Amino acid sequence: MTWQPRAARSPKLGRVTVAEAQGAVDAVWRIESARIIAGVARIVRDVGLAEELAQDALVAALEQWPESGVPKNPGAWLMAIAKRRAIDLIRRKETYQRKLAELGHELEIDGDSVEDDVEAILEDQIEDDLLRLVFTACHPVLTTDARVSLTLRLLGGLKTDEIARAFLAPEPTIAQRIVRAKRNLAKAGVEFEVPAGDELIERLSSVLEVIYLIYNEGYSATAGDDWMRPALCNEAMRLGRLLAELMPQEPEVHGLLALMELQASRATARTGPSGEPVLLLDQDRRRWDRLLIRRGLESIERAWTLEAPPGPYLLQAAIAACHARAAEPGDTDWARIAGLYEVLAQLVPSPVVELNRAVAISMAFGPERGLVAVDALLDEPALKDYHLLPSVRGDLLFKLGRYDEARAEFERAAGLTRNERERALLLDRAAACGVDSGVDSGAGRSTQG
Repeated sequence: MTWQPRAARSPKLGRVTVAEAQGAVDAVWRIESARIIAGVARIVRDVGLAEELAQDALVAALEQWPESGVPKNPGAWLMAIAKRRAIDLIRRKETYQRKLAELGHELEIDGDSVEDDVEAILEDQIEDDLLRLVFTACHPVLTTDARVSLTLRLLGGLKTDEIARAFLAPEPTIAQRIVRAKRNLAKAGVEFEVPAGDELIERLSSVLEVIYLIYNEGYSATAGDDWMRPALCNEAMRLGRLLAELMPQEPEVHGLLALMELQASRATARTGPSGEPVLLLDQDRRRWDRLLIRRGLESIERAWTLEAPPGPYLLQAAIAACHARAAEPGDTDWARIAGLYEVLAQLVPSPVVELNRAVAISMAFGPERGLVAVDALLDEPALKDYHLLPSVRGDLLFKLGRYDEARAEFERAAGLTRNERERALLLDRAAACGVDSGVDSGAGRSTQG
């Protein structure tokens, strides 16, 4: 008798077409892929191989579901098939007995049967497995680009072409990057485990960095015709929520989640009818998502209750909270924001942080003081090609009535950005410098909305 996982013998939704089966597989994969890969990786100790075995389960689903129907619990069905393939693979290897000894009683192998209780398959050490997968995909042995791509692939369930579209990169480049990342993890002997002690803190910072890089690319796209890519923002927040569930005692995890949710609350107000950018001080705050604001503020409170010194993500979340709590732009506590940026600059020195602090200083204490702070950054090599430096400087010069200088700065900023929406906005502001000088461009409007 041909073996089938118990999930496949559970009630079906009836026979389906090949297209319907494909749709079901795609939907389940996006939701369950991380759990399936993590569960299999615990067996084979290799994330690349685990993904291949999980993909084999997808092929089996596409072959069987049109005839047998979609299982009642498709995620468990795929998990069972993938685990079965992993066990079969171990059986065929010379190291089977050693692997079996390592696994102990995690799996029960008896003839043609396999651990196939659906609920056990889904729940068996799943949180530990997911956490191991997070720390493996974001391992510092990989380049930043590789960590981002591999995280979206393994934890986000995104296909290679989806990742390529999101980052405006050629699909073969992304495919090679992912293959190389998995090969490098294996070559470096990276263990499928959650690190401990000092290594945990080091690796956690890498995990948070990857998630925030994904979010930032969605929130303010570096290139292309769209100012935002909401799908990437949503994916990053999903990963952030997952990490917050897995590591509830880490304040920076809650800080990052709060930061993303508070910034995402402005999403619908950040673009106009034609997709043009609407910057922070010009947004209709009635359109901000109050649910996301509430959730973000709750995450901040949760982080503070852990009574640990604030880290960079929690400090940035506190800055975002100042904007979220202000019903009108004039209600914003810019002095507090400037103070938070000062603390952030001491914790993680960065010219970009100093530029943001300069904007806050200008809003709290006037454009003259802001311009002094900005001019102190003009020789920073890291800001040489950073379009927001001339954009901020243009704001402040306009505010001070130095319109020719402001126009030159806006034009320079437009030449540096690779985002078409932002370029159009900057050129419009440059053109406005030649009209009635009573128009106020508003210092600080160059900061992200």
